[in-house]
Amino acid sequence: MDASLLEILRCPQDRTRLRIAEPEVVARINRAVAAQTAVNVAGERLRKPLDGGLVREAGDRLYPIIDHIPVMLPDEAIDLAAYR
Repeated sequence: MDASLLEILRCPQDRTRLRIAEPEVVARINRAVAAQTAVNVAGERLRKPLDGGLVREAGDRLYPIIDHIPVMLPDEAIDLAAYR
């Protein structure tokens, strides 16, 4: 992701900065996607593997990057507590 874009983007819920998710976290979520057990905060099952993710400052939510596009909708966020 372009550094200048990352500098502009903010969490849509609390307006804090975002950082690129660690590859291990994305890999854990993608294993859950493959097992059909991964869900977003709205409770909907994730159907596509993530290309990456953006984590808000609190470290509790990840906004998925799918098809190289950040999905910045609050209901599409992933609760990271389930993937630690």
